[in-house]
Amino acid sequence: MTVLLFTILTLSVLGILSAIILYFVAQKFKVEEDPRIDELEKMLPGANCGGCGLTGCRAMAEAMVKQDDISALYCPVAGAECMKKMAALLGKVAPEKEPTVATVRCGGVCSKRPRTNTYNGAKSCAVASTVYIGETGCAYGCLGYGDCVEACKFDAIKVNPETGIAEVDPDKCTACGACVTACPKKIIELRKKWPKNRAVYVSCVSKDKGAVTMKACKAGCIGCGKCAKVCAFDAITVENGLAYIDSNKCKLCRKCVNECPTGAIVLKGMDPLPKEPKTPAAKPATPAAAPAAKPAAEAKPAVENKENINEQK
Repeated sequence: MTVLLFTILTLSVLGILSAIILYFVAQKFKVEEDPRIDELEKMLPGANCGGCGLTGCRAMAEAMVKQDDISALYCPVAGAECMKKMAALLGKVAPEKEPTVATVRCGGVCSKRPRTNTYNGAKSCAVASTVYIGETGCAYGCLGYGDCVEACKFDAIKVNPETGIAEVDPDKCTACGACVTACPKKIIELRKKWPKNRAVYVSCVSKDKGAVTMKACKAGCIGCGKCAKVCAFDAITVENGLAYIDSNKCKLCRKCVNECPTGAIVLKGMDPLPKEPKTPAAKPATPAAAPAAKPAAEAKPAVENKENINEQK
């Protein structure tokens, strides 16, 4: 019994001494944290989506407090107004950025991109993309297994069961970029968000030649360059057989939409321009007709008159 009590007493003393030592060590090496970090974290949405490029909202708040220049820091979920309020709290200048929205650049719906085989494996785009090109002849199109859906924390993207293509709800999208990172085919892009969710973009990322692209998908870009020729704002470039529309230069004139022969350029939120009727080719001018020769009957009276005059003489 004495041994048991001695053991308990010894352990208690050791515990108390350890606690005292740890307390003094903690006080010696403690780091004072700026209270503004907590205030900024409360102002952030708390999604911890990583859209700012950092590990979470807490890391974003710490970076804003510690860095003198915060022009490279931006929370797409909070938006420009929230960034201005946080910058005003710190006495710094908030970065100016236009709102963006995730855009799925693939128009290979089932009717345009027929299936050539059936995938019987894990329903994951990341897994399927490492095995083969997909269930169609296009090696660049959407696989439709929903990795982007799982990555989105805002329920802003779904896979349409009828088309097999991922679709973004622009009203829910916060442009966090999680779906962009999750897509192994790199067909999701953050593009400028126009008022009323308007958009004009090339819904194809295939870099195959035109004939190969058309064989795999009837809605693919063949790189003909007609869209670039009619663009008056230098917003369209064609590289490696693929057209691309720069959303920062595009003025939504919509001329390129009518010029695209395959319908690879998508128009949303607006009506297309009326197509101008083709002018018929001008007919060649007919040569003027030569004057008709006088009939012989009209020349005889002149001869007769001359004979009568000679007789009278």
